[in-house]
Amino acid sequence: MEKYDDVSGRSGVTAYEELPDGIKVQFAHGPTYLYTYESAGAASIEQMKEAARAGHGLATFISQCVRGRYAERLR
Repeated sequence: MEKYDDVSGRSGVTAYEELPDGIKVQFAHGPTYLYTYESAGAASIEQMKEAARAGHGLATFISQCVRGRYAERLR
């Protein structure tokens, strides 16, 4: 997994991993979640990837738009 840059310094996201059809997101005080095209929609996944690369807005996007539409809770 790649470290999430967290430009704001306040994100709950610590790391992420881009997949061809999804993204894994690791949270500071919780598990890692797998979000896929099937579970959250391709457009949402691509926006999550962009936010992850930018180091800004990923946790906000998840809480406001994706919420519990993850495919799997990994750990």
